[in-house]
Amino acid sequence: MREWIPISTSPKGRLALAAVKEFGARPFDEVTVAELVTAAKVTTGALYHHFGSKLGLYAFVRDDVEQRLLDRMEGAIAASPTSDRPAAVGAALLIGFDFAVREGFLRILGDPPAGADGDRLTGLLSATTAPAPPVLGRILAAAWRAALVAVAEGADARQARESLAALEFRLAS
Repeated sequence: MREWIPISTSPKGRLALAAVKEFGARPFDEVTVAELVTAAKVTTGALYHHFGSKLGLYAFVRDDVEQRLLDRMEGAIAASPTSDRPAAVGAALLIGFDFAVREGFLRILGDPPAGADGDRLTGLLSATTAPAPPVLGRILAAAWRAALVAVAEGADARQARESLAALEFRLAS
């Protein structure tokens, strides 16, 4: 399982750490460049030098955080019996949820990805639920993200997790 550990003393590393924290807690539009550079103790020029823009910094940290999520979810799927795809999907959703909540990645993973690169979470869930129609993966990804956003907005994490667990039973029927 890949763990990215930025060099926290470098300006790029400090920016990445600040971005993970800020974008994990708040939506992209609510985080300002000034807040990011202040938290990282760098200049605005450093942000633009290393990432090109606030969106570039966001994309950099989102890609990393999302890959760590997918590594865990793929592990849960691989550990499940191949004959029980609903259980595999349920385990992946819960392991991913626990990871996102524990690490404080509620907003960065709760918001759908921007851009034309595709939605890797939807892709994973669609592949796992095949031969069901691919839209099932999209629906499950949306429900998973909604649970994260609900927690970010003050909902009880335990109740959100229980709601995701209930989806597993729906898949099995």
